[in-house]
Amino acid sequence: MELSYWELKNWFTNIDYTIVGSGIVGLHTALRLRERFPTAKILVLEKGMLPQGASTKNAGFACFGSLSEIIDDLITHTEDDVVRLIEKRWQGLQLLRKRLGDTAIDFKPYGGYELFLKEDESSFSECISKLPFVNEILKPLFKADVFSKEVDRFGFENTNEYLIFNPFEAQIDTGNMMQELLRQAVAANILILNQQTVTSYTDAGNHVEIVLNDFSFTSKKILFATNGFANSLTNGAVKPARAQVLITEPIPNLDIKGTFHLDKGYYYFRNIGDRILLGGGRNLDFETETTTEFGQTEIVQNKLESLLREVILPNHNFQIAHRWSGIMGVGNSKNPVVTQLSENVCCGVRLGGMGVAIGSLIGTELADLI
Repeated sequence: MELSYWELKNWFTNIDYTIVGSGIVGLHTALRLRERFPTAKILVLEKGMLPQGASTKNAGFACFGSLSEIIDDLITHTEDDVVRLIEKRWQGLQLLRKRLGDTAIDFKPYGGYELFLKEDESSFSECISKLPFVNEILKPLFKADVFSKEVDRFGFENTNEYLIFNPFEAQIDTGNMMQELLRQAVAANILILNQQTVTSYTDAGNHVEIVLNDFSFTSKKILFATNGFANSLTNGAVKPARAQVLITEPIPNLDIKGTFHLDKGYYYFRNIGDRILLGGGRNLDFETETTTEFGQTEIVQNKLESLLREVILPNHNFQIAHRWSGIMGVGNSKNPVVTQLSENVCCGVRLGGMGVAIGSLIGTELADLI
């Protein structure tokens, strides 16, 4: 990289904080650092043309976990852990709304629903039996019952006649959210450089030496907000998880509004105007979907299309308009990793597929490690 004197002076000299990753976590980290250090020089490096992981590729669910997902989490985490995690997701959503404003992110409080396939009667029965208990442990946080049983009024097929409803869920416009975050970052005099990959770094004690391919510079601190791409940073505590997504062309007379979950959150869909966005299916082939490579697979795409045909839109003709994928960060625990790796190196990663909910809070916590 051949840089001029001006480029070196303005972008790569006297840097206080370098943040790697310009997604939800990275930009919230930068904005929080700006609040704390008004005169600091803050540089954000992004390896993609746009945020590379899931921040502009997610489904736009303002959610904190479906009932079956929470019940599943209670098997692998303590009750306190699960409640604390839901509290963090809820706090994160409030922080996101407060910083960006509901209008900017097109916040629509339609509520969320969980549906159950007829063949999955045991999961439905378990959810109904444990619903009062989950409501009880969440009541101190929400001051009301979170989950209730409702008759399906959407015309789904091959599903139980009842849905689980959650009035606290909403949907947002992911693209609008990221544009507003970027706008605020630029307004706060935060430098953002895209198409820049950090190939190595060294904590030299009083600064960090950062290498971008064939160019290096120094920064007082470096903060990693790379989520699904943080495997090597965290010695394997974060694994990438690819999520495949598709969206239909507009469907006349579509009467589906809200965010919807199926099979412990492994499938999820929502309306965007008169379109249906549907994603998930990595549980069909965990091994293949544990990857940082973007793309689609036949097994997942076929399943998504069959769900559209047989369950979600049984009486509609529809066309697929577009398909894409995003990379999440998961691990053995759903708890995020916000930690100091060395004197001048920190990371905030492993959002567990809940980046919209928890990302703003993790960015804030990461900045507050400094």
